[in-house]
Amino acid sequence: MSEQLDLLLVNPGARAQLYGSLGSSLAGIEPPLWCALLAAFIREHGYSVKIIDAEAESLSPAGTAGKIAAANPLLAGIIVLGTNPSASSTPKMTAAGETLQALKTKAPHIKTIAGGLHPSALPEQTLREEPVDFIAQGEGFFTILRLLEAIKSGSPIDTARIPGLWYRLGDKIISSPMAAMVNPDELPMAAWDLLPMDKYRAHNWHCFEHIDQRQHYAAIYTSLGCPFNCSYCNIHALYNDTPGIRFRSPEKVVEEIDYLVKNYKVKNIKFIDELFAIREERVNRVCDLLIQRGYDLNIWAYARVDTVNVPMLAKMKQAGIKWVSYGFESASRKVRTGVDKKTDEETTKKAIEMTRAAGIYIMANFIFGLPDDDLDTMRETLDMAKEYNFEYVNFYMAMAYPGSQLYNDAVKQDIKLPETWLGYGQLSPEAIPVPTKHLSAAQVMRFRDSAFQEYFNNPKYLEMIRQKFGAKVVEHIKDMLKHKVQRKYA
Repeated sequence: MSEQLDLLLVNPGARAQLYGSLGSSLAGIEPPLWCALLAAFIREHGYSVKIIDAEAESLSPAGTAGKIAAANPLLAGIIVLGTNPSASSTPKMTAAGETLQALKTKAPHIKTIAGGLHPSALPEQTLREEPVDFIAQGEGFFTILRLLEAIKSGSPIDTARIPGLWYRLGDKIISSPMAAMVNPDELPMAAWDLLPMDKYRAHNWHCFEHIDQRQHYAAIYTSLGCPFNCSYCNIHALYNDTPGIRFRSPEKVVEEIDYLVKNYKVKNIKFIDELFAIREERVNRVCDLLIQRGYDLNIWAYARVDTVNVPMLAKMKQAGIKWVSYGFESASRKVRTGVDKKTDEETTKKAIEMTRAAGIYIMANFIFGLPDDDLDTMRETLDMAKEYNFEYVNFYMAMAYPGSQLYNDAVKQDIKLPETWLGYGQLSPEAIPVPTKHLSAAQVMRFRDSAFQEYFNNPKYLEMIRQKFGAKVVEHIKDMLKHKVQRKYA
């Protein structure tokens, strides 16, 4: 008789709910990297671990619960953390809650823990609302390890020995201070062998140079955390509410890329860091190691307009970083200042020019509906995007994600928030962005959806795409535009 599985980590599936018809072919399918990091860490300490990626396997919550019940682990961990942490974590809570409920019905004896960004931001609320035994607040590495030790040894749950743990004791909520954050260089490589690597695909825009070759795909960290503190972002809830950044050594980063290329033929890679292009010496070292290997990679990474320069961008391009994602957010200085985004127009213009001169494509991120936005400032932002004619844009709506200052302000001011966690999904039918000082949520949503159509239907844009990527990608974009976002509240 085989020994009982110690830990089963689950990435709850919500792709259809969050992306609608876009989810079937256009949206990327990204590996649950946090599950793979936790799995590798726990396995290194001698425990048996498996992963269920319900999103990649297109499993329903009931189907996921059935698989968990069949595996019968000592502890099942539902990890609520997407690879775009703010935009894809809280919306997964609906699927996470349904999975936990179905598991409680099928196999009530299995102990469960929820971890990730949303449970870290709202640990007590999650514990009260969901049929879950424990919450891991923060990164979860040491919390899950110590909890597993206690369960396996039959020891009582002692918060003095298990940092970052929340649980119920009768009518009381018991918690312990958050665990120390890990040194990324002391983490083992992500447990890629536990994931269905043949299921993952890059985002459509990431592969405009080869639109039919979106596999094989992986996302990796080269650092954890972010040194900035923008009020619309909730990433610090995962990192003990502390701005800061911890780096992996360039050698370990490239060792992992070596593994992915050689074992899974990965070509398309996302550097998932909140900010990769910082500390030029380190960026150059990562790039030099990649250049030495001569891989034909298609990488994208995040940067800020005030952290890049000409030599850095040239080196990134040479290493296979073909796309850089900038968070421009708004063309209005007043709107940016209101959310602590301290960048200026001249720095922005210079960064765009440097990036283009290096031959790197730009994925431009904008947010409509920030607190000081009105119809004129949102129009100014759309006009800026059209003027620069970026290779791709994301038009987000300002969402008061739990863990962000925007959420805290909305709660204090009694601003209407989404009634379901799916309502935090950018493309969800139930989406409700936060209203601005001047606009209703519905006005913001209507502007965003109209702006999307206006930008991608722009003849100037389509001609640029045709010249850079060919007629096939133009047709791909036109097909994308046929998938209209369904909204209940617009």
